[in-house]
Amino acid sequence: MSTNGTHFNGSSLAPHELTLNRPPWVANTLGCFLIFTTVVDILGNLLVIFSVYRNKKLRNAGNVFVVSLAVADLVVALYPYPLVLTSIFHNGWNLGYMHCQISGFLMGVSVIGSIFNITGIALNRYCYICHSLKYDKLYSDKNSLCYVLLIWVLTVVAIVPNLFVGSLQYDPRVYSCTFVQSASSAYTIAVVFFHFILPILIVTYCYLRIWVLVIQVRRRVKPDNRPKLTPHDVRNFVTMFVVFVLFAVCWAPLNFIGLAVAISPDAVVPIIPEWLFVSSYFMAYFNSCLNAIVYGVLNQNFRREYKRIIVSICTARIFLSDSSNDAADRMKSKPSPLMTNNNQVKVDSV
Repeated sequence: MSTNGTHFNGSSLAPHELTLNRPPWVANTLGCFLIFTTVVDILGNLLVIFSVYRNKKLRNAGNVFVVSLAVADLVVALYPYPLVLTSIFHNGWNLGYMHCQISGFLMGVSVIGSIFNITGIALNRYCYICHSLKYDKLYSDKNSLCYVLLIWVLTVVAIVPNLFVGSLQYDPRVYSCTFVQSASSAYTIAVVFFHFILPILIVTYCYLRIWVLVIQVRRRVKPDNRPKLTPHDVRNFVTMFVVFVLFAVCWAPLNFIGLAVAISPDAVVPIIPEWLFVSSYFMAYFNSCLNAIVYGVLNQNFRREYKRIIVSICTARIFLSDSSNDAADRMKSKPSPLMTNNNQVKVDSV
């Protein structure tokens, strides 16, 4: 969406059309916010990936989707966000058409990959808790990897049409090459429905069914033919439910704005305040750094593994520092050539 009529169309770039006159504090605030998001995104999601890799308790079929979700969040932090930061501090896009298209494409891959992975996690939790007798067959290691591969294939297929519709353009209000909601009303409605509303409905159904079963367990009215739910199962479910809620809250404003614009662009575009549009975008960006924090706060296994990894890194640094200090001490205490051979051997053996 571009209420100012400003578009990035590749061949003809007018720098004065790609900038907005704003107080300096706006760009500085957005830049600092995005720097924080990017740093936490990279560090947090790397912690998630290494935690699953290192900890046998975390290496299960359900967490394959968690790692896939972490990869989706990392995508934006490693390429699009740095380009957006460059645009913020230069008050315009000066990186060319190709980088704009790649950045917009990867933005889409990240957000759609995230919602599809969140949907995959919800279906996994639903099968694990509500259809536990069939779970091992449905979610074998091979099947789980196939499901993740399917998620990423569907994600790329969902994004490719943007390259033909011409909906990936630079929007100076958010300093980003992104999906322009006013490029095609029909396409925008389809995107919002199939890439946000429908997955949200599926996830909501799965979690409602799980909540019903959890309530039955607590009230001791659960059918006896169902396996018992352990506190660990409930905590894992709550963790992934919070991940879903945060995603929905962070992305809902932007999607509903896009839907309103697509339905009635002439009536809606003029009445949307710029601050609301910008806030909705950066709120959506912020979601990419939240999942790793949620795992650390709510999941004991992730929290313990985070601590182990951090301690290992700090210990390695201390060890390297001590080693360098020891080397320097040895250099200082190196015996002179006049020392006897016996003394030389004694020093080297210390």
